[in-house]
Amino acid sequence: MTPNATKTEKIDIGLAVRLKMSEHGTTIAWLAKQVNCDRSNLRKQLHKEHIYPELLQKISIALKTNFFLQYSDWFTQEADQ
Repeated sequence: MTPNATKTEKIDIGLAVRLKMSEHGTTIAWLAKQVNCDRSNLRKQLHKEHIYPELLQKISIALKTNFFLQYSDWFTQEADQ
């Protein structure tokens, strides 16, 4: 999903994380170290639409971005329609 996904779009949280990393100039190696995860495993996780909540929480802290808000925003849009 891109930011502000509609009800017919899926949330691609891995893409959102990759975009934020690009924005900050962050590498997979740096993020893997911050979240205590193997670099190749993290790379695989970031190319999935969904990420385990515990990992997403660590990523959110490391990148100082609440990625859970994308889900919240999506549900709010659903409720408003």
